[in-house]
Amino acid sequence: MTTVDVNDLVSVKDAGVAQTQKSDKLTLLPLVALVVGSMIGGGVFNLPSDMSKGASPGAILIGWMITGIGMMMLAFVYPNLAVRKPSLNAGPYAKAGFGPFVGFNSAWGYWLSPFLGNVAYAVAIFSALSHFFPIVGASLCLWLIHALVLSGIKQAAFVNVVTSIVKLVPLFLFVLVAIVGFHWDRFTVDFWGTGAGSGTGGLGSVMEQVKSTMLVTLWVFIGIEGASVCSARAARRSDVGRATVIGFVGALGIYVLVSLLATGVLRQPELADLKVPSMAGVFESLVGPWGAALINIGLVISVGGAFLSWTLLCAEIPYTCGRDGTFPKNRKAPECPATASPPCRTSSTFLWKPRQGRKPWQKR
Repeated sequence: MTTVDVNDLVSVKDAGVAQTQKSDKLTLLPLVALVVGSMIGGGVFNLPSDMSKGASPGAILIGWMITGIGMMMLAFVYPNLAVRKPSLNAGPYAKAGFGPFVGFNSAWGYWLSPFLGNVAYAVAIFSALSHFFPIVGASLCLWLIHALVLSGIKQAAFVNVVTSIVKLVPLFLFVLVAIVGFHWDRFTVDFWGTGAGSGTGGLGSVMEQVKSTMLVTLWVFIGIEGASVCSARAARRSDVGRATVIGFVGALGIYVLVSLLATGVLRQPELADLKVPSMAGVFESLVGPWGAALINIGLVISVGGAFLSWTLLCAEIPYTCGRDGTFPKNRKAPECPATASPPCRTSSTFLWKPRQGRKPWQKR
């Protein structure tokens, strides 16, 4: 009779688990898509109007330069941390540098931000789809995103790659057509917003105009940390830094081109009066009504993709922080990954309380 060694069975099982975990790792492209998908949502489609309401082309350019330099420094922080602290993910950075109290508040506060912010994406999706489908159809889209997250990080990341590519198509087409239809005289007629060339009262001082652009330019880069949040699932730690830089450079290029090219197509008062999304109005002036329809379709896809990206981040943050001890021990649930069943995820996310009067950040 042939006997089977128990140790051999255990080793085979461990090898299978290790192979499964390896196959679930994210490569460079999904990480880049996570960064791009998190940053590029619905705001880029209204940049022409948002930027031109209080700023001239010159002030817009200065605002992007200031924000771009600052965000570039932040973007390079992530690959630097990945090299210096390869054993840490995004959550424990604050904990490793400033202790458990700051680490807990940083992770908990960061998780609350996308969790509550996702409500805006849900409202936008329901508002857009309610014109085509009843409320039940819009609700199905919400449950579809939920099902994608439950299917596994690999499957959800693949769908996120697809939506990120699809959302870039109308943006690239807008940029190409706007370059062809760009008028240099319109771009330079009132370059600093003084009103001298346009015959208007002006937009105020250049400094005031730059300040108005900063309210928009800083907001559109939220999500730059997407790859770092999911660094534990990266196939290679070096890909986290690369994905962050690539996603940042790509998003910055799109933002600058969209906001500046529009000022060479329509004049500042015309851009300021455009309806949401203002990119649709600019594109319609270049190619006709089908351009506005294309931009609106791209807006729906972009918001849906951003909703998926931020849902992935919302699921990953408590799971990662629960495992590494940033969150309380009784919230630590290795058997409840970010793609577990709804009751498991709900209990691991909400239903916890400090034990015996201890603070959440205190060690057990």
